[in-house]
Amino acid sequence: MAFDGITIANIVQELKETILNGRIHKIAQTESDELLLTIKNNKGQYRLLLSASASLPLMYLSSVNKQSPLTAPGFCMLLRKHLLNGKIIEITQPDFERIVNFTVEHYNELGDLCKKYLIIELMGKHSNIIFCTEDNVILDSIKHIPSYVSSVREVLPGRKYFIPETSVKYNPQLITRELFFSEILTKAMPLSKALYTSLKGISPVVAEEICYRASISSEIYADTLRDNERLHLYHMFSLITEDICAGRFRPVILTDKKEPKEFSSLLLTHYEKNYETQYYKSISQLLETYYAEKNTFTRIRQKSVDLRKVVQNSLERNYKKYDLQEKQLRDTAKRDKYKIYGELINTYGYQVEEGSSSFEALNYYTNEMVTIPLDSTIPPLENAKKYFDRYTKLKRTC
Repeated sequence: MAFDGITIANIVQELKETILNGRIHKIAQTESDELLLTIKNNKGQYRLLLSASASLPLMYLSSVNKQSPLTAPGFCMLLRKHLLNGKIIEITQPDFERIVNFTVEHYNELGDLCKKYLIIELMGKHSNIIFCTEDNVILDSIKHIPSYVSSVREVLPGRKYFIPETSVKYNPQLITRELFFSEILTKAMPLSKALYTSLKGISPVVAEEICYRASISSEIYADTLRDNERLHLYHMFSLITEDICAGRFRPVILTDKKEPKEFSSLLLTHYEKNYETQYYKSISQLLETYYAEKNTFTRIRQKSVDLRKVVQNSLERNYKKYDLQEKQLRDTAKRDKYKIYGELINTYGYQVEEGSSSFEALNYYTNEMVTIPLDSTIPPLENAKKYFDRYTKLKRTC
């Protein structure tokens, strides 16, 4: 499951409880798109992992210390220059987006107190880590996005930072019942799709959960709901948003035969019948466990690909051999017929005219007349030899 707004809200809540008002002690860029911040707070030390990987964007408090490269990249050096020993005075999630904004207070070269923003965007292939001034001017980013890469927004030093609005979506924490009815439940599309395409931070999995809790099929078109169904759906949606606003999260991992399949900061009741539920006190602990176990299963699956391929090829070859041998075995049932054909041709062949394609003879084993096919291009006695050869071959097959 990709990071949705609810998971981000859970992470922000946890970070406020652990590292808010803490000081940044170390900054390491462990990968080209990954940072590891060491923060001291409340007489403790925390490691915050920030990854802008296109395939796996992540953010959580890690218990593992990663090795730093011998030479720090330029972005890491810039952060060290401005943020080392800086105090994290605010952690926010703007407008329920998949974005976390760290406000860091520090002293500049002249000894003046300044603010800087470290912004983490967890948006799949558009993920990035952006460092800005107090005036939202970009100082640098872990990924540079020029205009020929994105026509929506450039992410380059000196450009103004803003959150692009590529589609009209509503903050689920602020949407009113009137807007919910008029902007979501009037769409001619399946209900779950209408929810996650209209609300910020709501993933398809959570949209399915809202429909399930309201006992309404997610496949029903949103604009076909009856009045009582609309009210009940909004009520279930409101209960979920109330839990989010109040910080009542329940981090869970859903597993199938110990393999992690899904995670969420809310209970996913529509999965409970098919998967086992594991509960966690901390969203960071959940994420670290989920991706470690997921990585283990993925590596095992990748390493077993070659073995599975060898086994599959071997099975296919043996299936073909088996089918061929079955066919040969069925053919051997005809071997006695070929022996009789050869004997009858030897017995009555003198009566057969050359060039005949068949002839009839009395089978003295059954006292029945049989029609024996002949190869008209060879003499009758040669046909007898041909049948005997076929009989001998089939007999060897047995």
